[in-house]
Amino acid sequence: MASEADLRGGIELSVIIPCLNEAETLGACIEKAQRAIRANQIVGEVIVADNGSTDGSQEIAKKANARLVHVAARGYGSALMGGIEAARGRFIIMGDADGSYDFGAIPLFVDKLRQGFDLVQGCRLPSGGGRVAPGAMPILHRWIGNPLFSLAARRWFGSSLHDVHCGLRGFSKAHYEDLSLRCTGMEFATEMIIKSSLFKGKASEVPITLYPDGRKAHGPHLKTFRDGWRHLRFYLMCSPRRLFLIPGAILMVLGIAAYVLGLPRLTVHGVSFDVDTLLFGSLAIVCGYQAVFFSICAKTLAISEGILPEDPRIKRFFTSFTLEIGLVAGGFALIVGLILLTIALNQWRVAHFGPLQYMRTERLVIPGFTLTALGFQTVLCAFLLSIMDLRRG
Repeated sequence: MASEADLRGGIELSVIIPCLNEAETLGACIEKAQRAIRANQIVGEVIVADNGSTDGSQEIAKKANARLVHVAARGYGSALMGGIEAARGRFIIMGDADGSYDFGAIPLFVDKLRQGFDLVQGCRLPSGGGRVAPGAMPILHRWIGNPLFSLAARRWFGSSLHDVHCGLRGFSKAHYEDLSLRCTGMEFATEMIIKSSLFKGKASEVPITLYPDGRKAHGPHLKTFRDGWRHLRFYLMCSPRRLFLIPGAILMVLGIAAYVLGLPRLTVHGVSFDVDTLLFGSLAIVCGYQAVFFSICAKTLAISEGILPEDPRIKRFFTSFTLEIGLVAGGFALIVGLILLTIALNQWRVAHFGPLQYMRTERLVIPGFTLTALGFQTVLCAFLLSIMDLRRG
């Protein structure tokens, strides 16, 4: 039942249906949503967020007494953003117009939202109590894509959901506005789940049944590999730790290990480590150091842009790492590196600029090159991080 305040004239629920040439199935979706709203005495509205349909979808929406919102900016996310912006309800339920979702489940979502949940996600997968009707979901999506992405969302971002890509979901408009979503394409739904989890939104699930796509005139808008990559890319962008920090730290550890083995010319189980080992170690250290720096920059930028929540570790880092500390550390490494390179040049001078003993000279050149590069990078990084810290403040 709607609350007393809603019954006095306010709208409790807005059902948003994004649409791009969905004439075959749109009418049935609108009718199911309206019937569920009436049957359960919910004060609500159905909004069709049209993204430039040319097949008569707009006329179907008008005849069905749905609110038609024209959204010029193309994209699944853009259509939903336009519809949500026009919505008058304090609760939003979004669902696709292809006939695969049963809008008769709307009351289940509304009940959860009334209980105080910020986000209520439909779950099509058996792991969350849902059901996929025969022929409703490609095998690759059902057994690989959706389960793996949902697992990653739980492990990486602390989500409690089993089906993060379900297109039927509800949320409070206030929570949506707090999330400040940016993605205009298919990643919109993923961004909502990730940011809601990171910003500690209260989430729940409603088991639903996914039915086969009812469209015959054209195939689904979703493209498996293209959109799968876009979702994976967004996952990685929201996790600088896994994209930059962990690979960078691993590279630096491997590089240091190479130096431990190569500098003293150790032989382990018949394998000799010498200047070639130092060369590979230097490559790993320089690349790893750059990746670690990128992780700090990416995290800082994401927090300042509202993509990720505040992280006390970043605050502690900027408290302890000042521009002056960076300049001193970078300057020291730079000076030591240049000294080693100068010694190598002097050896070349003593040899009258002729051939040198490769093994001996490279033991100076490689560490010298590495320290010079790291020192130079540190000085530049210190200035850049200082600028970013000013922006944070």
